[in-house]
Amino acid sequence: MTDKQHLDEEALAELQDVMEDEFDVLIQTYIIDSRDRIASLKSALSAGDADAFAKTAHSLKGSCINIGAPRLGELCMEAEQAGKVSDLTEASRLVGEIEEEFAAVISLLEGLLVR
Repeated sequence: MTDKQHLDEEALAELQDVMEDEFDVLIQTYIIDSRDRIASLKSALSAGDADAFAKTAHSLKGSCINIGAPRLGELCMEAEQAGKVSDLTEASRLVGEIEEEFAAVISLLEGLLVR
C-alpha cells in the first residue's frame, strides 16, 4: 500500500467552498454514517456474508473518496474486491486497517470543524 496522505486537502478545500455553512454538517454526517458502515462491515464479516461485505465496502469507499480520504477509500476498495471474489481470509485484517485509518481521518476532520 502506498503511503498516501490521510486527507486530500485540495478536495476538502473544494468541499468547504461548495458546502459553505453546511460543511460541518457534511463532516458530522460522514463520520456517523461511516461508523455505521464499519459496524455493518464487521457484522457481514462475522456472518461470513461476502456479498454484504462487498456492498458495504463499496458504499463506504464512495463516501470516503467524496469526502477526500483517499487512503481509506483504497482500503475499502481492497475490502470490496475481497468480498466480490468471496475471499474473506484477509477481510479481518482489512477491517482493522479501515478502522485505524478511519480513526486518523476522524481526528483530522474534527480539527476542521468550527467549534
